[in-house]
Amino acid sequence: MTTRKELIEALRLRYRSAAFSERIKILDEFVALTCYHRKHAIRVLRGEFSPATEVRLRNRVYDEAVAQALTVLWEAADRVCGKRLKPLIPMLVDAMERHGHLDLDPVIKTKVLQVSAATIDRVLAAARAHIDGQRKRRKGVGAAIRRSIPVRTFADWLDPPPGFFEIDMVEHCGGPKTDGDYACRQSSAASLRRPPWKSRCARPPQPPDRHF
Repeated sequence: MTTRKELIEALRLRYRSAAFSERIKILDEFVALTCYHRKHAIRVLRGEFSPATEVRLRNRVYDEAVAQALTVLWEAADRVCGKRLKPLIPMLVDAMERHGHLDLDPVIKTKVLQVSAATIDRVLAAARAHIDGQRKRRKGVGAAIRRSIPVRTFADWLDPPPGFFEIDMVEHCGGPKTDGDYACRQSSAASLRRPPWKSRCARPPQPPDRHF
């Protein structure tokens, strides 16, 4: 590499001061010795490109503190991918800070809230590499959740009396509820009938003490 640098410095002086026809000969000689592409060789001899150009280091926006915060949120979300974790981050940060499980510096919190899904996957690549085997989610979590939530099937009705209904009130608020009124829907179902009977109707907003 030292010899090539010396060659470039020597030919560069000749190339700059030479006539056009002489430059062509110098360029042909230089391309034959270095195996450079002709256009690249011209830029090198003109001084537009230096082989010793320093590699500029990219400033890291998301440092180790951001990576640790994302790892905590990723574990709390059951190790989902970055695309699924991104919309959950605001709710997770709010809930975990409210319950004392997370205490973020304001600067770190801002970065965590603005990070993209692709960057989340890149930052968490090291954490995923330490997971044993190919399973990305923790083992047994889904089964434990299913065991803790009772699910009634068609065989668990225990012969309710005629006229038995299941009634549900649904608020169409699009996610976590905030202040304000939303469209409500009352669903009624009588599963003992064959075929099952269902009814849906719109209802005005109800106060919390009247919900059922």
